[in-house]
Amino acid sequence: MTTAPGALVPFGARLAAAMDDHGPLCVGIDPHASLLAAWGLDDSVAGLREFSLRVVEALGGRVAALKPQAAFFERHGAAGLAVLEEVLAAARAAATLTVVDAKRGDIGSTMAGYADAFLADGSPLAGDAVTVSPYLGFGSLGPALERATATGRGVFVLCLTSNPEGREVQHAVGPDGVSVAASVAAQAAALNAGAAPMGSVGLVVGATVGDAARATGTDLTAVNGPLLAPGVGAQGAGEAELSAVFGAARGQVLASSSRGVLGAGPGADDLRRAAAAAAAEVRAALRPGA
Repeated sequence: MTTAPGALVPFGARLAAAMDDHGPLCVGIDPHASLLAAWGLDDSVAGLREFSLRVVEALGGRVAALKPQAAFFERHGAAGLAVLEEVLAAARAAATLTVVDAKRGDIGSTMAGYADAFLADGSPLAGDAVTVSPYLGFGSLGPALERATATGRGVFVLCLTSNPEGREVQHAVGPDGVSVAASVAAQAAALNAGAAPMGSVGLVVGATVGDAARATGTDLTAVNGPLLAPGVGAQGAGEAELSAVFGAARGQVLASSSRGVLGAGPGADDLRRAAAAAAAEVRAALRPGA
């Protein structure tokens, strides 16, 4: 991809290139207490740091993206957040994209504060993208969307999630006859219009939601942005599930696997083999013939 000197390369373009180079796989960094124990580490800040930086060291430069789950760092307080900052810096040094899975959502100046934290240049908590919640109204995401555009970063907006409770909101139909999920997808599509190879406003669509897109009238093919798909591997989603959920939009999918890869640790070679196998599997499922 040719870019004018000094030009900002949008997140969508950078992610598309990373997916082409490494396969459409994002590995979650989810330091559950049980995973720390399985790796022989204490459920402490020291264990958190050892676990997370081992993942970056093993997989940096080898996968399309890494996705640290903010909650597992926040549970350790300020020291845990400091580890998250280290993880993001280490991934940046390894030239690997990061999606901070923080699911932030609020209004006005509070949303602007979250945007400053996770999307502003110079913020130690800023990755390349962040997950956000639209359930205070899609328009409430304005500060995050504006800051992401200004800094060349991305956002992934919750749309169709795999938890059963999500249906109460996401499948609900408004007075215009349009479901919440379909409205979220349409508004993301409008923001991505004309972007090539794809826009920087992505959606979170669980890999195990079955026919939810069809049932809610959600047009994923029109989004023209990345579709982050948690649930691959340990949660049961394979080729059949990915095909059923995404159909013709499969080429936009960034499949996310956490325990399916992390469970192979703590050895670096074992993690790399697990990630390579997962990447090959999702490439075959999402980009047949590529």
